Amino acid sequence: QVQLVESGGGLVQPGGSLRLSCAASTNIFRLNVMAWYRQTPGKQRELVAAAPRTGSRIYASSVEGRFTISRDPAKNTVDLQMNSLKPEDTAVYYCKAEAAVGTTTDNYWGQGTQVTVSS
Repeated sequence: QVQLVESGGGLVQPGGSLRLSCAASTNIFRLNVMAWYRQTPGKQRELVAAAPRTGSRIYASSVEGRFTISRDPAKNTVDLQMNSLKPEDTAVYYCKAEAAVGTTTDNYWGQGTQVTVSS
């Protein structure tokens, strides 16, 4: 079982920046993928950015060039640096981790952190 705890959400003005952090209860080398998703009321949860243990980072087209995802093995965290924030980035942001267990994959989610972009 892997616990994920997000932090760093809040209220920010358009054009501002926020940094989200997700702390894992295990060594993140065990986790094949760590990612950030977001969800607004009435909509499906969508992928924002993903950081595989190896390989290239993946970003949603709506955040490419503004958001950066990074894994920190020393802290067992995955961070999401969000710059040039827009009102449409307002959502609850969730951290997700994928761990291989034999031939299957277990998915773990954090509790979510609210990001509000408003003047």
